[in-house]
Amino acid sequence: MKKMLKLSLVAVLLFTGISTYAIDGNEDYMLHVIKGNGKEVTFAINNVTKANISIYDQDGTLIYSEKASGKNGILKTFSFEEFPEGTYFLKVEDSVKTTKHEITIKGGVTVLSSKAVSSVYKAGFSGKNSNVAVR
Repeated sequence: MKKMLKLSLVAVLLFTGISTYAIDGNEDYMLHVIKGNGKEVTFAINNVTKANISIYDQDGTLIYSEKASGKNGILKTFSFEEFPEGTYFLKVEDSVKTTKHEITIKGGVTVLSSKAVSSVYKAGFSGKNSNVAVR
């Protein structure tokens, strides 16, 4: 019984360590959706101290833009209360790359995708572990 309890504790610690590493990895920045409450969304961008944050509608029209900064990353909360239902895009641009994330507003609920719709690296930078095939 004691051996099983110790083994369970070790497994819990192992999985906790793995999930913490996955969130706080030191590779390229990642956007983490912290919470969504109706039409309000809070997200964090780790490993970035300065970035241009923009929101575009489905047709590519700029709706909102700001230069954001943070000491150890960027934490933002946006309210989409005045936005009509539809699809929008959050664009995050720093010195290394530009990333777009999809925002969907439907039925009074706003959802921000944590997975990027697109990522474009600037000249002189490249994504780690990325492969490009040339023919």
